[in-house]
Amino acid sequence: MNEVTKHEMIYEGKAKRLYTTDDPNVVLIEYKDSFTAFNGEKRAEMSGKGRLNNLISSKIFEYLAGNGIPLHFIRRVDDLRQLASKVSIFPIEVVLRNITTGSIVKRLGVTEGARLPRPLIEFYYKDDALGDPIITEDHALIFGWAAEDDLSIIKKITLDVNSLLEKLFTPLGTVLVDFKLEFGRDSGGRLLLADEISPDTCRFWDSSTGDRLDKDRFRRDLGGVMDAYEEIWKRLSGRSD
Repeated sequence: MNEVTKHEMIYEGKAKRLYTTDDPNVVLIEYKDSFTAFNGEKRAEMSGKGRLNNLISSKIFEYLAGNGIPLHFIRRVDDLRQLASKVSIFPIEVVLRNITTGSIVKRLGVTEGARLPRPLIEFYYKDDALGDPIITEDHALIFGWAAEDDLSIIKKITLDVNSLLEKLFTPLGTVLVDFKLEFGRDSGGRLLLADEISPDTCRFWDSSTGDRLDKDRFRRDLGGVMDAYEEIWKRLSGRSD
């Protein structure tokens, strides 16, 4: 793949670094080997994690782009890096749940592992210091975090992504339990799906065994974290080794 010149680092998050490039509207995203959970309270480094998340996220983004989803993703550069349109991120995270697990079980006392009658969309305010609190659409509108049209488009894209990901993963023996998305707006004003889609941001369960193939293995000290990420990549890439 063509070499890309990175310049100034403009952002470092829990799992990625962003760099400027020769094009002011394009950033270089570099994936890290860092694991974090519980808003950064639990941390670890595992060699190869950044490579797997970059490969998985790039593969999924290529699939979504081919099915008409508007993305910040441009192309994968190498094992650790990808190019993306520079966007201004909305300060909200969008979570879609197909099956109950995680925080919704703790918050509402509902049964773990229940399939919902339809996909459930939740919004969270992006603020680690506050623990990324759950919010309503009215919160987003009243405090200016997103406009009504933005939320409508975001919800439609989220539901479309859910349908596409289920079509992608179901034949691979993988249940899409839930996932988190982030959105941004580029210099031309386009609303785009951003961030990443990987076992860091999705919950995947093996359809036969129920084994967790995502970051819950790290959160819950289940072991085999990298094996789970590798298994997702193996299924996506069609490898049999």
